[in-house]
Amino acid sequence: MNAADVGTTDGDQIDFDDLTSPRLTDVQRQILEFTESRHIEFDLDAMLAEARDGAGASDLGETDGFTDRLGAHVAAIESDDGLRQLSRSTLRQRVVRLLRNRLSLTDLIKRYPEIESIPIERPIIVVGMPRSGTTHLVNLIAADRRRRALPYWESQEPIPAPGEGPDIFGVDPRYTRCKQEHDALMASAPVVAAMHDRFPEAIEEEVEILDLDLASYVLEWHARVPDWRDYYLGLDQHRHYRYLRKVLQALTFLRGPRTWVLKSPQHCEQLGPLMATFPDATVAFTHRDPVAVIQSAITMMAYSDRLRRTSIDPGWLLNYWTDRVHRLLSACVRDRDLVPAERSVDIGFHQLNGNEISLLTELYRRSGEELTDKVRRQFQQYLDGNPRGKHGRIRYDLQRHFGISPDELRARFDFYFDRFDVRAE
Repeated sequence: MNAADVGTTDGDQIDFDDLTSPRLTDVQRQILEFTESRHIEFDLDAMLAEARDGAGASDLGETDGFTDRLGAHVAAIESDDGLRQLSRSTLRQRVVRLLRNRLSLTDLIKRYPEIESIPIERPIIVVGMPRSGTTHLVNLIAADRRRRALPYWESQEPIPAPGEGPDIFGVDPRYTRCKQEHDALMASAPVVAAMHDRFPEAIEEEVEILDLDLASYVLEWHARVPDWRDYYLGLDQHRHYRYLRKVLQALTFLRGPRTWVLKSPQHCEQLGPLMATFPDATVAFTHRDPVAVIQSAITMMAYSDRLRRTSIDPGWLLNYWTDRVHRLLSACVRDRDLVPAERSVDIGFHQLNGNEISLLTELYRRSGEELTDKVRRQFQQYLDGNPRGKHGRIRYDLQRHFGISPDELRARFDFYFDRFDVRAE
């Protein structure tokens, strides 16, 4: 790990003394010198043509306003004038990838219409804020090999390209491409692993595949797009969550009929559409001090912005993500009772520290599924191999980096502390 990239380290502690005025590594400077030399264009016709080329198909399926969402999505990116060309290139590639996968999905279902009859029954869905233990919990549940989960490599390319199968070693080329991208990220920004390491096998959020319908909040994590936030919040998510189910049906068809485990913070503000789409789901809600959630999220964003943006604005990050977390938690408090008590559990972050097996025992009881000795061993094996802070721990300092005290920030979330068992950290 390069000290110029992380500020200072003290044992396993990582302290950013350059978070808002970064000292770039030689590798980072070389990347920016190369990528900033070419302006990236977002030409819708060109992106669609590229996607159709890659998919070998031309039908986007039931558009139902899709072209409007595509236009709003791209317009929101274009309105962010602080993005480096590296970010614009990444986001353009992402749009093309989403279009290509949507085209491939439509083509797959045309060839195998029985896909839409595949049941998605009794999933376990983890719902909670970013940085609240959702990633830990969903990866742990996915250690139960009876379950189907969404690894990161598959979330990025859920539908194989036509004629593309495993290589001579039996490795899916989609996995290989994802690993190459991850290796490049680790070379350019190694501290990402301590924050949220999206290695190819890591279990990812299904909103990545919901975005084949361009209807998720994911873009907010990549750029400053308040226009997209407002547009997304105005959508009728019932139809988009039905599209998500269709993608899950296709993935079940392609790689096996097992019961799904899912997770996303976005579900906090979409519990109505979520339960309408998956009425027999069992939901595990994770809860954590919003101060810890926000400081972790905005520190990660600020660190990433050293390569993504022309400047870092800690005040903007604080204000936007405090508001965003407030919206998500307000909706969760409002709609929590839409999920039946007998098919849900509330888990405080402080409980996810050595108490996981007993929590999972209760979760499985409520889902009506047997927690066998074999599965318990699988859970314990995962826990033993993935201790908290495995990649190092970030030393957060809200006051120093963002000009606000934890108590001042926490006071904005009394409604959340009043509703759930949440402890100040």
